[in-house]
Amino acid sequence: MTHSPDRDTRHNARMARKKDVVDEKIAAAQAERGVLLVNTGNGKGKSSAGFGLVARALGHGMQVGVVQFIKGRSDTGEEAFFRTQPGVRWHVMGEGFTWETQDRARDVASAEAAWALAREMLQNPEVGLVVLDELNIALKYQYLDVERVLADLRARPPMQHVVVTGRGAPPALVEAADTVTDMTPVKHAFAAGVKAMPGMEW
Repeated sequence: MTHSPDRDTRHNARMARKKDVVDEKIAAAQAERGVLLVNTGNGKGKSSAGFGLVARALGHGMQVGVVQFIKGRSDTGEEAFFRTQPGVRWHVMGEGFTWETQDRARDVASAEAAWALAREMLQNPEVGLVVLDELNIALKYQYLDVERVLADLRARPPMQHVVVTGRGAPPALVEAADTVTDMTPVKHAFAAGVKAMPGMEW
């Protein structure tokens, strides 16, 4: 492909304007505080994105806490890896997805026990990142009261970051969050008959 001088000039001018806009936004963003991230939607990758932040936080020497709501399996690749890392507290507190347990009382009790652990982390300023995996599901099915959860999130240490994952994030949580990502499915191998495999789904 050949590049004409005019095209290069236009491109350089566009990039210069873009740089000015980006630099202005960076200069305006001076607040330093813990942020609340919500990963929701029907697409794949909500928990995986949260666990990516666990790696990032550990790389900066932060203490990390993970509480897994709903999910009951303890043979995931993430857990196997991160449990070997100093600075990580990892708790699998669910008993399986709701269509597996088919017992609301047990699901509520599991969610309450998980939230008790989560609250400990949310009250500890030494924990820099808390991942509340599949909390959105527990809120969606009203296993936990969303207002109580939001109150505990608001009361956390000022520099603590929190990631909440799961489908169906309630509107009140979306409103309270600093960053919200809605994962949208385009294609998924499972729909084509490909089974869940280690290293990809767990």
